[in-house]
Amino acid sequence: MIIRYYIGTESGLPHIYKHDVGENEVQEKKLRQTGFPPGWDEKRVSSVLAHYEQQTEEEAVAEDEAVFDKHILTVMEVPNDLVPAIRELIARHHSNDK
Repeated sequence: MIIRYYIGTESGLPHIYKHDVGENEVQEKKLRQTGFPPGWDEKRVSSVLAHYEQQTEEEAVAEDEAVFDKHILTVMEVPNDLVPAIRELIARHHSNDK
């Protein structure tokens, strides 16, 4: 999401600073107004929706199966109450990779 700020001629700073408002606050407010995450807009959402709405059932299945053909992910069923512990293990694993 691109947000442009009016730059004050006297200070050379974004005008929002004069109102004790930070750039993060503006971005968060803009996100709430649009409902789109950063980098997304109505055109991008429409494009993705069109892609999936125009897919045949066979194309959708092929797209789903292609992910599994890469052998980089594993899908398994686990009890819901174990999900938080699994997420924590994954987070620890990723933080050890850094």
